[in-house]
Amino acid sequence: QVQLVESGGGLVQAGGSLRLACAASGRTFNSNAMGWFRQAPGKEREFVAGITWYGDTTNYADSVKGRFTISRDNAKNTVYLQMNSLKPEDTAVYYCAADLFRRRVVPSISPDDYGYWGQGTQVTVSS
Repeated sequence: QVQLVESGGGLVQAGGSLRLACAASGRTFNSNAMGWFRQAPGKEREFVAGITWYGDTTNYADSVKGRFTISRDNAKNTVYLQMNSLKPEDTAVYYCAADLFRRRVVPSISPDDYGYWGQGTQVTVSS
C-alpha cells in the first residue's frame, strides 16, 4: 500500500518557521518529481513548490519564492518543505504529492499530474 505521510505542521506566529516532511512508504519515488500543495478554507488547492526526481530543478509559487525551500532525500524516500518568514496568508492544509510520470524535467504545477497524495498537515500562522 502506497502512503505519503506529512508531518511538521502546527501553529506558529507570523515571521516564524516550520519544516514539513513527507515520508513515502510502499514504493519509492526516487524517479518521480514531488510537489507540495496547499488548500485554505473556501479556496482551491494551489501549487506551492516542486522538485524533480534528482533534486536538480525546483520551482515555486510566486507567493512563497524566497521564503520556502523544497528539498528531498531519496535515501530516506522523504521530501521536505522549509518555510521561513511565515505569514497569516500561508495558513492552510499542506499536502505532498508524487508525480504520476517518471523523470519529468520540470516539476508540474498542476495537481492533475500528481497521482499520489498525503492526508495533509495543518499549518496555522497567527498575526
